Amino acid sequence: MIVSAVEVSADRTTWIDVELPSPEDVFDVVEVVAEEPVVDVNLTSSRAVLSSREIEELPVEQLDDVVNLQAGVVDGHFRGGRVGEVQWQVDGVSVNNVYDNKSSLRIDRSLLEEVQVISGTFDVEYGQAMSGVVNAVLKSGTADFRREGEAYTGGYLFPGRGDSRLTDDDFRPTALQNYRLTLSGPTGLPGTVFLLNGRHNISDNFVTAERVFLPTDAHAPDSLIFRATGDGAEVPLGYTDTWSGAMKLTNASIPTLRLNYQAVWNEIEEIPAEYQWRYNPVGRSTRRTRSISHGFDMTHTLSTSTFYNVNLRQNYFHYEDYVFEDPYDPDYDASGPPQPYDNYEPGAYIQGVDLDRFEQNTNAFLVKGSVHSQISSDHLAKIGAEFQVADLEFGTPTHLVATIDTVTGVETIYRYDDQPPDYPGVQEYHPVVGAAYMQDQIEWNDLMLRAGFRVDYFDARSTVPSDLQNPANSIEGAPESVPVGTSVKVNLSPRLGVVYPVTDRAAVHFSYGHFYQYPPLGDIFRNANYEVLDDLQAGGISYGVLGNPDIKAEKTVQYEFGYKHALTDDIGMDLTVFYKDIRDLLGVEFIQTYNVAEYPRMTNVDYGSVVGFTLALDRRRVGLLAMGLDYTWQLTQGNSSDPRETATRAEAGEDARPRQVPFDWDQRHTLNLTLSLSEPENYTVSTVLRAVSGQPYSPELGVGGFGYGLEKNSGRKPSSFLVDVRAEKGIGGFGLKANLFARVFNLFDERFFNGFVFSTTGSPYYSRGLVLVEDPLRYYPPRRIEVGIQLGNFGS
Repeated sequence: MIVSAVEVSADRTTWIDVELPSPEDVFDVVEVVAEEPVVDVNLTSSRAVLSSREIEELPVEQLDDVVNLQAGVVDGHFRGGRVGEVQWQVDGVSVNNVYDNKSSLRIDRSLLEEVQVISGTFDVEYGQAMSGVVNAVLKSGTADFRREGEAYTGGYLFPGRGDSRLTDDDFRPTALQNYRLTLSGPTGLPGTVFLLNGRHNISDNFVTAERVFLPTDAHAPDSLIFRATGDGAEVPLGYTDTWSGAMKLTNASIPTLRLNYQAVWNEIEEIPAEYQWRYNPVGRSTRRTRSISHGFDMTHTLSTSTFYNVNLRQNYFHYEDYVFEDPYDPDYDASGPPQPYDNYEPGAYIQGVDLDRFEQNTNAFLVKGSVHSQISSDHLAKIGAEFQVADLEFGTPTHLVATIDTVTGVETIYRYDDQPPDYPGVQEYHPVVGAAYMQDQIEWNDLMLRAGFRVDYFDARSTVPSDLQNPANSIEGAPESVPVGTSVKVNLSPRLGVVYPVTDRAAVHFSYGHFYQYPPLGDIFRNANYEVLDDLQAGGISYGVLGNPDIKAEKTVQYEFGYKHALTDDIGMDLTVFYKDIRDLLGVEFIQTYNVAEYPRMTNVDYGSVVGFTLALDRRRVGLLAMGLDYTWQLTQGNSSDPRETATRAEAGEDARPRQVPFDWDQRHTLNLTLSLSEPENYTVSTVLRAVSGQPYSPELGVGGFGYGLEKNSGRKPSSFLVDVRAEKGIGGFGLKANLFARVFNLFDERFFNGFVFSTTGSPYYSRGLVLVEDPLRYYPPRRIEVGIQLGNFGS
C-alpha cells in the first residue's frame, strides 16, 4: 500500500492508520492520499504548527510576526511570562543570546519551512526556558534547480498635520524597500543539494527630521541667538538597514545518514527614532549588529526503530553603539553633550551629540545530541544532552563624561579607558551551561503518557564578596571580605503529559512540569564589581543596582488541562486552561552594611502567577476559504514587571515592600482572527484582525508635579484593534511564474494599540495639565502599504 501526501512536522510523531484490503480482494497496489486531521488527538500540550504555505498567505514579514499571532502570546510574552523566557531555535538548536536570553537572529519568512510555537508545558528536551519554545525549521535545497526572487517598495499613507499625529502626510513610496533572491538545487556532488538566500531590507520611520542644526553649532539662547548651519534637508528620524541571508548544504548520499551544514546571518544598522533629535539628527548614535549562527547537523538511522542526532553550532553576536568610532574623535569635543534649549523649542536637541557608547559580544559554542528509539510497540524512549560554553563581553570601552572644568569654567569631555570601579571597560565572562534529559512515551490501549526529567547545570565561573556587609573592605574593624567563587547550580525538572482520546474525534489532555531558566547574564554580571562601594555611607549617593553572578535559576511550575474536538470534518476546536506559579524571579534585595548603609543588588526575590484559558477554532481550507480564530483570557500579576523596579521605587521614596499587582503586559482579552480566500496558482486574499483589551498603566492625580500616584498598574488603557491585509495575484508564462502582491498593515490607520497613555487621563491623546511636547512617536505606526512582485523560474 502506498500512502502519499503525508505531512510530517519536525520532532513530532505522525500517525497513519492503514486498513489493508481483505485477502480475497486482489489488488496490485492500493494508493491512498493522506489528509491531515483537523485536530491532533495525540498531543499532550498546546502546540501550534504553521507550514510554509500557511505562512506565505499571512500578512507577516518575519518570524516574530508569525509568533505574535499565536494564542497566549502578547508582544513576545508567552502566557504572561517576562520577555526573555522563550527558547528560540533554528532547526532544533538554540539561537538565544545568553546576554539577554533573546533571539540573536531576525529571520525572514521566506526562509521558513515550518514554525512550531509551544506556549504551554513542553517536553524535557527543551530547556533554558520558562514560558515557551519557538522552533523555526528552515527550508532545504531542492533536487531540481530553482530561482526565486522578491522585490517590494512602500511607504506610509495617512492624514498628516491635520490630525493628532502632528507630522506631515507626504507619501514616500520608497521609505520601505525589500529585495530577496533564493537559489537552490543540486551541487553536482552525489546526493548533495544547496540553498542560498540573500535579502536587503530598508525601513525608514514615518516621522522625518529636519537637519536645521549641526552638532557643533554654538548658540546664545539667553539672547535668542541660534546659529543654524544645517542644510535643512529632510531625513528619516530613524531607520533600519538590514542585510541577511542563509546557506544550507544537505547530503543524503548514504541512505541511513543525513549530513547538513547551515549558516544564517544578519548585518543590521539602525538608528532608533527619538523625537528630541528632530532638528539635529546628525548627533544621534548608530547601532550596529552582526550575528551569525552556523554549524553541522547529523542524523544517523541505526535501524527501523532507532536513530540519533548530533548538532554542533556556533552562535556569534556583536553589537556596538556610538556616534564616532574613535572615542578620541575631536568632533566629540567640538560638539559636546546634547543640549535642549526651551527658548527655541521645548525638548529639542539643537546642539551636541550622544556621548553614550556600548559594546556587546557573545561567542557561544554548543553541542547537542539525542537518541530516539521505539523500544517496543508501547514505549518510545528519548535521551539526550547538550553543553554550551560562551565567551561574553559587554560594557563601555571608553567612557565620555562632560564636566565643567573647575579652572576655566568651560564644559570639557574627559575620557576614562577601563578605570574600575567607577569607569569599568568591557568586562569578559565565560559561563558554562549543560543539561541531560530522558523521556519515555508510553502507549497503553488508548492512553498516551509522556514522562521524563531534565537536569540543568550552570556555572557562572565568577566571584562575589564573601561578606556582603563589607563588600569593598572599606569599613574599619569589620571582618575582611574576600572574593569567593560562585557555586555550581544544578536543577532537576520533572515533566508529565497525558492524553486520552475520548473518541477518534476528541481527546482530553493534562500536563505538568517544572521549568528552570538562568536569568540574562547581562543582568547578573552588570555592575558586579563591588569595589564601587568603597565610599558607601549611610544616606550617601546611589551606586545603582549591584549585579550578582551567584544567582539561582528562575523557576516556573505549569499546569495545563485541555479538550480537543473535531466538530466536523473541517472544523476543529481546542480549549485549554492553564496556571503558572512563578518563583525566584530576578529582583532586588537591599543589603545593610556594618556602617548602617544600604545598597541594592540582584537576587531571586520576585514572583508572579498566571491563570487563563485559550479557545481556538480552526476551519481547514475547503474550497476557497480557510479560517482560524483564537481567544485568550489571562490574569498576569506579581511583584514587579522589571527586575530593577523595586530599587527604582525605593529611590523615588515609594513603598518597596513586596506586593501583588498586574504586570505591565497583563492583557486580559486577546482575539486573533485570520481569514484566507485562495485559489491555488491564481489568487490569494488574506486578513488578520487583532482585537485586544487595554494593558495596565499607573494613574496619577493632580498635575504640574504636585499630584500623587495611585496604586501601580491600577488603571487600564483603552481597548484597541488592528487589521492587516495581503492580496496576491498569479501571472506568468513561458516557464516563468510570478505573483503580484500588496500588503496593508494597520488598514484603518488606528493611532493606538496598547502603547503610550498619559498617566493623568489614561488616554494617548490628551492629558490634564500642560503638555510641552507633542510627540508623534507616542502613537502606533500609521497605515503602511507595500506592493511588490515575486518571481520563480523552475527547471529540472
